Amino acid sequence: MSEPRQILVTSALPYANGSIHLGHMLEYIQTDMWVRFQKLRGNQCIYVCADDAHGSAIMLRAEKEGITPEQLIANVQAEHSSDFADFLVDFDNFHSTHSDENRELSELIYTRLRDAGHIATRSVTQYFDPEKGMFLADRFIKGTCPKCAAEDQYGDNCEKCGATYAPTELKNPKSAISGATPVLRDSQHFFFKLPDFQAMLQQWTRSGTLQDAVANKLAEWLDAGLQEWDISRDAPYFGFEIPGEPGKYFYVWLDAPIGYMASFKNLCARRPELDFDAFWNEGSKAELYHFIGKDIVNFHALFWPAMLEGAGLRKPTAVNVHGYLTVNGAKMSKSRGTFIKARTYLDHLQPEYLRYYYAAKLGRGVDDLDLNLEDFVQKVNSDLVGKVVNIASRCAGFIHKGNAGVMVAGDAAPELTEAFLAAAPLIAEGYESRDFGRAMREIMALADRANAWIADKAPWSLAKQEGKQEEVQAICAQGINLFRQLVIFLKPVLPLLAADAEAFLNVAPLTWNDHQSRLENHQLNPFKALMSRIEPAKIEAMIAASKEDLLAAETQAPVGNGELAKDPLSAEIEFDTFAAVDLRVALIVKAQAVPGADKLLQLTLDIGDEQRNVFSGIKSAYPDPSQLEGRLTMMVANLKPRKMRFGVSEGMVMAAGPGGEEIYLLSPDSGAKPGQRIK
Repeated sequence: MSEPRQILVTSALPYANGSIHLGHMLEYIQTDMWVRFQKLRGNQCIYVCADDAHGSAIMLRAEKEGITPEQLIANVQAEHSSDFADFLVDFDNFHSTHSDENRELSELIYTRLRDAGHIATRSVTQYFDPEKGMFLADRFIKGTCPKCAAEDQYGDNCEKCGATYAPTELKNPKSAISGATPVLRDSQHFFFKLPDFQAMLQQWTRSGTLQDAVANKLAEWLDAGLQEWDISRDAPYFGFEIPGEPGKYFYVWLDAPIGYMASFKNLCARRPELDFDAFWNEGSKAELYHFIGKDIVNFHALFWPAMLEGAGLRKPTAVNVHGYLTVNGAKMSKSRGTFIKARTYLDHLQPEYLRYYYAAKLGRGVDDLDLNLEDFVQKVNSDLVGKVVNIASRCAGFIHKGNAGVMVAGDAAPELTEAFLAAAPLIAEGYESRDFGRAMREIMALADRANAWIADKAPWSLAKQEGKQEEVQAICAQGINLFRQLVIFLKPVLPLLAADAEAFLNVAPLTWNDHQSRLENHQLNPFKALMSRIEPAKIEAMIAASKEDLLAAETQAPVGNGELAKDPLSAEIEFDTFAAVDLRVALIVKAQAVPGADKLLQLTLDIGDEQRNVFSGIKSAYPDPSQLEGRLTMMVANLKPRKMRFGVSEGMVMAAGPGGEEIYLLSPDSGAKPGQRIK
């Protein structure tokens, strides 16, 4: 038997500036399934990740919320950790890039690169926001792409054509912070000499470390000739100061991938059997895999391996790239309710439903994955409930009733036993190559054969016949053994189902090699339902809740704390645009909770010549809605009505505050009357 492999695995670092959504979860679920498979096979597989906690966006959001960046990233990390745990993503360590380990390693790598001659310095002309009083990081400049002319693109890369460029190349630039037109100023910057590694990268990207489609895309960059990479930012900036360079900070993408190393080093301090150097030094025998989305390939497959090479460290064994998530065939949409946060999903559905659906749809390429919600319901109900769990529920009762829960010895279907054993290497290869969809098809084909065999034998009919009890027990024992093998094959995808099945089977946690053995003369525990069907109403409720999240954010957005706005860094609007908003004094005639809605109140508003029905996401601040009745407030009267599951909302009331219990409806001064326009 071969020696267990030493494997270190990472997923891309979620940015500590927002909630996790189902598009993010595609990557973490994919990675987790691969890691669980490796562990099930007996390999040493370590899965680390961290919040990406640096950059101007963090600094500016913390400023708007009136807290320190450290408080902000701690709050977001708690939210992220909870979402990942509830989706059964089992990190060995989830850390932060704002850590001592990351500071030390970033300084080490930078110093090695500098001392080896791979760092250049020169004065650059850089955009400066005259209103905010700061140099603008690339992501806080928007304008027209200089390559394809796509509008509203960021200052470092185009999301439409994939081009990267200097911010000064952007056409018609605007500050995304203040909306001001930025001015050019000179500033001393530090550059990583990426062209020094051109030959190495040309070889490395074609060495099997990347999917062919990814390598082909990177070849376009390499053929065009690599450019030096700007790795510094000017104060004020939230991040690590460059050693010996006051007021100069590492660009967030310099220290972000080093965060993988930092998270592992933090884990090594708690697990002495792990040797940091053995995984990261040049010549390491350990395997290193990164799972990322296709939008950040250049950072992971060009800049990162070059940094590692220049610092005398090992490069990744492979960078596994996946596509984007669409929902119902289209980009995720807040207005359609298909921009679904991880927590919103978890409030309505079991995590393993989505884990299985992603597994069933994931290939090893970089194609986008579509979460078709109708297909999602059908596939989960058919495959998991109708096929896999159905085997156990069909057979367990006869064993308990006819033989006190003890499975008899013997093999009632040798051809099925052999088929399951023969399929195991194919399923394992599917997992190993990240072709999860192929693995799931193999597993479900086995489930179909098992169900067809049980249906043909019909133990429920035999149980009614004299002298057939031994045959019934043999059939049902075989069924439970086949179910056990299916559970082993599905365990990387469905760890909760596997744990519940192990409790029913009365066995220790199953490993991959257990599929080669059988349970005979074995006592089962009482059978309990292992998984319920998805009710379409749950999907409808989840979509409605996602729309409610958007409406709640919009309700709180117009004035007050700008961070609650849908786009807190939106540009200025023209006066004519603002003048078109019809603000009215409104009397709250009636206020009541909305059945089935977590955040909404239903308000009946008198605006003088008519009454309006408005749904407002302020329930958390007003648990007793009746206290609002008889109060004057302000509303946007000419907002286009929005049809919701609960009814039609015919306007928007004005509120301010940071959220939660601290939401405050705005009221006009005394003397105002319902229907009066606010000018």
